[in-house]
Amino acid sequence: MCIRDRNRGWFFEDYFVGQIINHSVPRTLTSGERAIYLAAYPARHALYSSDEFARKCGFAESPLTELAAFHIIFGKTVPDISLNAVANLGYAECSFLKPVFVGDTLRSISEVIGLKQNSNGKTGVVWVRTSGFNQRDEKVIEYIRWVMIRKSDYNSSEPTTIIPKLKPCLTVKDLIIPEGLSFENYNYELSGDKYRLNDYSIGETINHVDGVTIEEAEHMMATRIWQNTAKVHYDVTQRKDGSRLVYGGHVISLARSLSFNGMANAQLIAAINSGSHVNPCVAGDTVTAWSEILDASETDEVSIGAIRIRLVAMKNSSDSFELRKQDGKYNANVLLDLDYWAFIPR
Repeated sequence: MCIRDRNRGWFFEDYFVGQIINHSVPRTLTSGERAIYLAAYPARHALYSSDEFARKCGFAESPLTELAAFHIIFGKTVPDISLNAVANLGYAECSFLKPVFVGDTLRSISEVIGLKQNSNGKTGVVWVRTSGFNQRDEKVIEYIRWVMIRKSDYNSSEPTTIIPKLKPCLTVKDLIIPEGLSFENYNYELSGDKYRLNDYSIGETINHVDGVTIEEAEHMMATRIWQNTAKVHYDVTQRKDGSRLVYGGHVISLARSLSFNGMANAQLIAAINSGSHVNPCVAGDTVTAWSEILDASETDEVSIGAIRIRLVAMKNSSDSFELRKQDGKYNANVLLDLDYWAFIPR
């Protein structure tokens, strides 16, 4: 009898800088993805909830949230990038270039831009730049992420270390305002909040108050929706403590959804400057969130402002604004430290 291994995933020694990976299985989006996103997260931002609200803002219909598009593009990459990951470590230079709508078909391409073997010789870090395209070959999203990946052969040679130089943040001039978007006819009553760009102050912190306790079945189902097949999210034998690791993107979407309470008018995510999954999240953890305003700026569109936000997700913590300890290290209850730009009415 012939026993054939199917896709065991890629290991650290399988990558080289300059490598181009065309990820398999494009995905056509339906209204089901929008409904499932609203069910999986307490998402309430009006632009993604109402076609009529979106039309008042210049769109023909409501787009899918940028994070839904991100999760789908990300999920395409998992079999080739992070099926054997120990952890997804961070993101940078993530630009949302075009809105994604029901009926669009998305695919992903990645380029390996950095490698570094860890001192234990059993794992290494891989940096990739991933681009997502629609059916018209228009680039809709681009981001860099870095992942710690297991080695299959501990005796394989150590590659030359190449660590890419990343921008500390994108500028307002780097942000792409979607074609047609305007907040001239914005309805603050229907949006759920009265605050616009100039109502926020740099350095201000906002407690988003609400929390969500993660259930095992819910986080695994949400991860399956995005076709993320990384073993650590499903297989209890992959971690020493026997727990399933919650997909980091699930935490991002939870935190962003919770931020509606206090930042309901930060409607569209324009870019993610950086993001770190600081500590692991597992079922039973209760996620809360708070934001800090880092910057605020006008754009070339008279009705649209750009606001730069640090979004922090915490677990099982009432110390809402305690990000780091006195020694500069992250608090043990911090799950996510995300720096992003959003478009908001002026």
